[in-house]
Amino acid sequence: MKKSVRPSRLAPGARVAVVAPSGPVPEERLQAGLDILRGWDLDPVVGPHVLERHGDFDYLAGTDADRAADLQTAWCDPSVDAVLCARGGYGVQRMIDLLDWEAMRAAGPKVFVGFSDITALHEAFATRLGLVTLHGPMAAGVDFIKNARAQEHLRATLFAPETVRTIASGGRTLVPGRARGVTLGGCLCLLAAELGTAHARPSARGGLLCLEDVGEETYRLDRYLTQLLRADWFDGVQGVLLGSWQECGPQEKVRALLADRLGGLGVPVVEEFGFGHCEGALTMPFGVAAELDADARTLTLDEPALR
Repeated sequence: MKKSVRPSRLAPGARVAVVAPSGPVPEERLQAGLDILRGWDLDPVVGPHVLERHGDFDYLAGTDADRAADLQTAWCDPSVDAVLCARGGYGVQRMIDLLDWEAMRAAGPKVFVGFSDITALHEAFATRLGLVTLHGPMAAGVDFIKNARAQEHLRATLFAPETVRTIASGGRTLVPGRARGVTLGGCLCLLAAELGTAHARPSARGGLLCLEDVGEETYRLDRYLTQLLRADWFDGVQGVLLGSWQECGPQEKVRALLADRLGGLGVPVVEEFGFGHCEGALTMPFGVAAELDADARTLTLDEPALR
């Protein structure tokens, strides 16, 4: 696995586009998020369909074509320095094949931020564009709006990425040791759902894999992990970082499952690393060469996530 191209860091006055590739966005939360971005001296612009809702399926923010158009227009706009997702939910897999990846590649690298359902886009940006992306809080997300740690870690990553080259957690070591690799990952259920698609990488070989999820019963987590194991997707993975598992069952039961399914990989594993669907979520760069120290529960990037 190769490290990816790093986009340029943001500077005061940078224009950032907010898009909704997945679920519908509450207007009051969007406005609160935009106020925070303006407070960072950024110039946020909102995609024309961000506040829309699909006529038949109200779990989608507008039609597939409109959601794809918002993302592509923002990405291909030379005045836009970064694209921030407004929220997750569900819907990326419905619109991702409508994107013109050749045009997006021609537009050059820029910052991309999101998590949860946005995992499918992280994978596509890695495989189609070879680009570093940021698994982090979204512009209309409750955590971004209300949590200072989530805000400040994202802000530091965007504006001064050299200050967050070492990401530390107060988590727990499941399997001790050190490992080197390239960061990747996201929401477990999306990684399993991406298997066999045009945007999925064949395996996590050479990677430091970041996994988290929300609202999945423990047996479903078992299913996703077992599917990835049976597909040999974990073959060659160098280390595993586990984020949050909110509403996925009792913590001890989830921990036992993760140890059962991942402990046999023979690589360092650390849990409760503080990213994903949790309060004060850390921003995790994907596509960056790094070292995982499971005993110290730190991830140290070889170079800043952004240039």
